[in-house]
Amino acid sequence: MRWCAAVLLTLAVCSADGAAQRVPSTQQILEQLERDWVEAMQRNDVAFVDSVLAPEFIATYPDGSRGDRVKELQLVKDFNSQVDKWAVDEVMVKVFGQTAIVWFTQRMVGPIQGKPTEIVTRYTDVFVNRDGKWLCVSSQSTRVTGK
Repeated sequence: MRWCAAVLLTLAVCSADGAAQRVPSTQQILEQLERDWVEAMQRNDVAFVDSVLAPEFIATYPDGSRGDRVKELQLVKDFNSQVDKWAVDEVMVKVFGQTAIVWFTQRMVGPIQGKPTEIVTRYTDVFVNRDGKWLCVSSQSTRVTGK
């Protein structure tokens, strides 16, 4: 019986060509979630961002103000800036059971008053895993530079 279970398990994780499929790590899942969130902002994809935010979500913005889920979704809906390049890098993820903290740097380049400008912002996002889905409960952003 154990042998049958092992064979079935092997068949379940192998693709049609025989190569094993890799299940993404929690770190990979959260890194991709952050990148997808940034892309959703660019597309004004309120539905995607809504699916990432926990009901009790709170953000602290670079000016020190705070906003809840409703404000964050309104910011996504209203986003209307030309960004020529938008990158997420320096991603670090630490997982503590059903909680994770993600630190990353976001770099945006676009025109401000006709001049190419780079805005660098560092983020700290706190996620909780609920029923197998990572939801953001808190986000804090700090503007680093403006060139």
